[in-house]
Parts: sequence; structure tokens; C-alpha cells
Amino acid sequence: MERMEPRARSDAYGSRINRSHSSVLANIVPWASILAASLVPVFFIASALPLLAPLGFAMLLGWRLVRPGLLPVWAGLPLGLFDDLFSGQPFGYAIFTWSVALLVIEAIELRMPWRSFSQDWLTASAALIGYIGLGWLLSGGEPTVFSLVALVPQLAISVILFPTLARLCAALDRLRLSRWRRV
Repeated sequence: MERMEPRARSDAYGSRINRSHSSVLANIVPWASILAASLVPVFFIASALPLLAPLGFAMLLGWRLVRPGLLPVWAGLPLGLFDDLFSGQPFGYAIFTWSVALLVIEAIELRMPWRSFSQDWLTASAALIGYIGLGWLLSGGEPTVFSLVALVPQLAISVILFPTLARLCAALDRLRLSRWRRV
């Protein structure tokens, strides 16, 4: 009996069926986007008041809340290490806070498996406010009422910016899982 070779798919949909996504792209996009977001504040002009949100931490929260199982819990250590090199905070601050944030979010999701965007936004807002507040206390400056008032714009921008970063993470996730034609 003669063995038949599979035919090349030439129909309208056959060439798109059973194609897998790029494993390199699927693994690199979340990590690279968090690292790039950690570098963004370096490129802005320094001002007397902190205005820019901690974008690396906010992007980490975005990825963790948009795609819960994607980043491992230990991801806070290497990503925080990279952020510590560029953030200006005491070394080890981002390593500790990013790791704790991922552990706390994991514990919240174990206790409350149902999720909504408002819960994600509330969780991210609490984490961002805690991150900025703890950084304010540990920065080495004198914590006064005036310096706390100076943090209010950064806190507000961080909380308001989170939905946009979550949408960016969702768009990057679609790019990450898009199907690429292999020749």
C-alpha cells in the first residue's frame, strides 16, 4: 500500500490552523516590558516634586493582575534588582517591596478567587500607595507634612494611570500570544 504525504494546506483557513506562537516572544514580552518601564523615569527631566509614577512597579502589577499565572512569585527579586539600579531608592528597596507585593497579591487571589477590574484597581492602588509611601519614609529625607503634600500628585497619577497600564499589558499579551508564520 502506498503511503500518502500530507498535502500542503492551500485553503483559506488551513494555513492559520495549528500554528503555534513564538515561545521566545511569549516568554520575553512581559519581562522586557517591565524592565523598559523601569527605565522610562530615567529619561524625564528631574523636577523638584515627584510626579512620575513608579512605572516598573505599576507594570509588574499590571501583568500580575491581567495575567495571574504568567509571572512566578519569585519574579519580584530579579525585576526589583534591575529597578533598584535605576530608581534612586536605597538598594534592596524594590527587591523587597516587589517580592512582598507579589506574595500579597497571590494570597489575596487564593482567598478570593473571583475577580473584577475594580478589585484589581483597588489592589493595585493600595500597592502603589504603599510602595510610594514606604519609599517616602525610607528615602533618607525628613518626613514632614509638606513633603507628604508634595507626594499627592505622584500618588494620584499612579492610581489614575493604572487602568492605562493594565490595557497596555493586555495589548502586549495579545502580541505575545499572536501567531507567527514560520517559513
